[in-house]
Formats: sequence, structure tokens, C-alpha cells
Amino acid sequence: MLKFLSRVKIEFNALDPRTASCMEFLAQCNSRKAKESNPACEVEVKRKNVEHPPQITVTFVNGVEEAFDATSTPAHHITKMILEKGQFLETEQMFREAGEQWPVIIPDEELSQHAPGTKPRKAEEKKQ
Repeated sequence: MLKFLSRVKIEFNALDPRTASCMEFLAQCNSRKAKESNPACEVEVKRKNVEHPPQITVTFVNGVEEAFDATSTPAHHITKMILEKGQFLETEQMFREAGEQWPVIIPDEELSQHAPGTKPRKAEEKKQ
């Protein structure tokens, strides 16, 4: 997960009962596997003394920053989103390194073409 991030900032009040997501996400960030995937990723924990909702802010390797309200977003949802965006970043990088245009634009006429090796749909199947 940290492989796609340059920075993680976790902010919460330790006495706030809504910090479960922050604690779980912090545990994921501190796991051996996560740290080995990107030792350069900076993980910052800020304990606040004021009434402030728990928040997790991540910065992707491309500089895009995204903040999550940890009171309403479970840690596994945040992790899943990071992995999905990370795969997108890897795909983009692969295309750029190959000298291909990004984003890939597929003309409408190609989207409706019959693909070789597949059977065209019958009119009855299309109506269902």
C-alpha cells in the first residue's frame, strides 16, 4: 500500500472514541510488508488535544493529496482506494514509458466493433 504513497498523515485526539480507523490504518502502515514496499514513505502521526475529527491524509507519488474523514471511513476502504489508484498510476506510468498517449482514447467506432473469436449477439439476446 505504501508503495504508491510519498506521505501519510494521521491526525486524531487520543481520547476520542472515533479513532478506530486511524489506529487500524496506522497499524497497516507500520507493518513490515508495508514499510518494505516503500521505506521512503513518510508516516506522520499528529495527536491533537482539541476536538478535531480523526483524519487520514495521503499523498500519492504523483503529488495528488487526498484526505479522509476517519470517523466515517473504515481503514480497509481507504486501503482499497489507495491500491486501486496505485494500480491506475502504475498503468499510466507503463504507457508513458512506452511512449504511448495517456489517457488512452478509444474511438467510438472501435468500441462497437465485433471482436475476433467471439460470437456476435443475437437480436433476442440484446433485448433481454
